[in-house]
Amino acid sequence: MTQTPPPHPQTRPLRVLAAMSGGVDSAVAAARAAEAGHDVTGVHLALSANPQSFRTGARGCCTIEDSRDARRAADVIGIPFYVWDLAERFREDVVDDFVAEYEAGRTPNPCLRCNEKIKFAALLDKALALGFDAVCTGHYATVVLNEDGTRELHRASDMAKDQSYVLGVLDEKQLAHAMFPLGDTLTTKDEIRAEAERRGLAVAKKPDSHDICFIADGDTQGFLASRLGKAEGDIVDEAGTKVGSHEGAYGFTIGQRKGLRIGHPAADGKPRYVLDISPVDNRVTVGPVEALDVTALTAIKPRWCGTAPEGEGRYTAQLRAHGGETEVTASLTDGELAVAFDEPVRGVAPGQAIVLYDGTRVVGSATIATTTRRTTAAAPATA
Repeated sequence: MTQTPPPHPQTRPLRVLAAMSGGVDSAVAAARAAEAGHDVTGVHLALSANPQSFRTGARGCCTIEDSRDARRAADVIGIPFYVWDLAERFREDVVDDFVAEYEAGRTPNPCLRCNEKIKFAALLDKALALGFDAVCTGHYATVVLNEDGTRELHRASDMAKDQSYVLGVLDEKQLAHAMFPLGDTLTTKDEIRAEAERRGLAVAKKPDSHDICFIADGDTQGFLASRLGKAEGDIVDEAGTKVGSHEGAYGFTIGQRKGLRIGHPAADGKPRYVLDISPVDNRVTVGPVEALDVTALTAIKPRWCGTAPEGEGRYTAQLRAHGGETEVTASLTDGELAVAFDEPVRGVAPGQAIVLYDGTRVVGSATIATTTRRTTAAAPATA
């Protein structure tokens, strides 16, 4: 495993476009970039065609209130500020994709999709066309510039805040124009808020956004039902015996335990979990937790943060944004990634992203297509 090399020092000021969500992290990131001597312009991405006036609790980041908070922060920092309307692109590339993936029985990660298609594609393309050198965000990750001019994406210095998982879709070209001012400092979130307060930024005490930004009330099942409609189907056990019913298979995820509404307990009295989702016959299969043990998987659509690896290699893998690392062996053949786990893992679903690491360096990511379980030959492919 490699260790993080020291970042190569930046030798000249850059023209930087700071993506400002209206939250504390992006505001402090923009302030640090400006303080470092870069020529910074703030931009808030209007991602909702019908933004609400106010946030619902701590959810979301696309309201009128958020754009106003971003503008006020830019005024305090002393940088120009604009609002760019990317609502149609966001709907097509992120929201519609999210709905389609659930409809197909997969479990997508919209944050990775947004980073890939919006913040470091649509936004970056526009920034470069306007003469900017880099896009700055409040993500906790580190870009390392090597002596030979190549760049690597590494975990943040503080693992508790590391967000490299949702950036694993960035390629080397995108990394060449990415700036993460918060990634290489060992500071707690309270210290970031204290820094914002010292800088006079009113967002210092603003709650963090969480969950899915375009589902403001956090009701993912209700959101999907409003777009896909109700579709009654069966909930069955591993033997195919009906044990309950549902109003849409899209409302379930692999590994789910709560909300199954099964009328009677299992024969052994133990909880049951979602093992498989079949959109073809609108069937959800449930079973014991042990049946969730995954020993291997295949993944498609790999994206590499640099040169693609060759042959079989040893890595650590992360399977969800706030999950831990697990030891794996991985190999790439004809664009398909085969991964074997040293120890079985649970809660792995087609559609999720697997991100590979070599020490702290992000090797790349891919979308899980199929899984192999310890108690069955293979989970049905839903990709």
